[in-house]
Amino acid sequence: MSDTLDAPAAPRPPAPRPVLAARTGVAVVFALNGLAVASWFSRVPAVREALDLSPGRLGLLLLCMSAGALLAMPAAGLVTQRLGPARTVVVATVLVALGMTVAGLATGLAGWVVGVGLGVAAFGFGSGLCDVAMNVEGAAVEKRLGRTIMPRFHAAWSLGSVAGAGLGAGAAKLGVPIQVHLPVLAVLILTGTLLGARSFLSAPAETGDAGEPAARRRALLAAWREPRTLLVGLLVLVMAFTEGSANDWLAVAFVDGYGVDEAVGAAVFGVFVVGMTLGRTAGTVAIDRWGRVPVLFGTIGIAVAGTALTVLAGSGPLAVVGVALWGIGASLGFPVGMSAAADDEDRAAARVSVVAVIGYTAFLAGPPLLGFLGDHFGVLNALGLVPLLLLPTLALVPVLRPPAGAEPSAR
Repeated sequence: MSDTLDAPAAPRPPAPRPVLAARTGVAVVFALNGLAVASWFSRVPAVREALDLSPGRLGLLLLCMSAGALLAMPAAGLVTQRLGPARTVVVATVLVALGMTVAGLATGLAGWVVGVGLGVAAFGFGSGLCDVAMNVEGAAVEKRLGRTIMPRFHAAWSLGSVAGAGLGAGAAKLGVPIQVHLPVLAVLILTGTLLGARSFLSAPAETGDAGEPAARRRALLAAWREPRTLLVGLLVLVMAFTEGSANDWLAVAFVDGYGVDEAVGAAVFGVFVVGMTLGRTAGTVAIDRWGRVPVLFGTIGIAVAGTALTVLAGSGPLAVVGVALWGIGASLGFPVGMSAAADDEDRAAARVSVVAVIGYTAFLAGPPLLGFLGDHFGVLNALGLVPLLLLPTLALVPVLRPPAGAEPSAR
């Protein structure tokens, strides 16, 4: 049991009831963030049609969201340390809601590509900031509970994604205008996040040099020099590309490659997020029993099989099976990577920020890269790049073992 707690951790405040409340609040915030992201991605085919975009130009538009997220990441650790996870999540979600509203109105009312790009950039910046803060809070709750819980927070994100994909498919089927769909959801998501963040754990008081901005910057720079942190980030990068490729292109790939309509494409994306949800829910039990490393070897192997089947199936129904396997296989890489980055709670914010910056590079490079390949080979065939990147990533899985002297929450 090399990845489990070496000894029972000393009791830590706060009391169990606040920890349980914080667990619920974190799950709510994850779910609502997933709802926001999936709501946007489920309407990408509608955006493409409304703005008459080629795959290459659509890739550049999607790049705006990824660029916004990546710009947020270097400062996200410092902001989270300074404001605390709860306030950071609230500020971030205000940006997400604003971005959703602008993107929806610019698409449906104005047909203004630049306006959509600005909206999704704000969306991405807020989502990137929120991603670091909610993972730092999730890691703190995981430590207090003393067992694997982070994948279940990401499962809550996936459940939100399922809801977003379902609402997107329903909106497309019923002809609900995107300028109505996205702004209404933005208001609901912001309201729910404000309520969820109220139950977060109290941020620890910073004393002495640790609370100084210069000290926080030094801690962040030190994290960039840690080989394990960088390797965890590289693994998360490939897993983010695996997940992000489906988010960005799966609905479009089925519309173009298998000749389905927009609503079916959105529903197929829903199959992917259902697979992600199942994998993240069952994954906590598997990790507690067998450890991070064996479970990640298995799930990445499933992802290789699923992505290859999606591209090579030749028929829609068989490809949907591949999509389900793709979702299950991609489910644990990102949350387990975040848990690994946060094994030392005192350095969690800086390390999670570094891993997030590296991981989100996939969201920056992925959309234009796959859009370029889609222009030349078709979007469905372009997704064949995913399994080719996953195979060598298996060599990185052992870095997820907790370092000597750390107090991991789970194997």
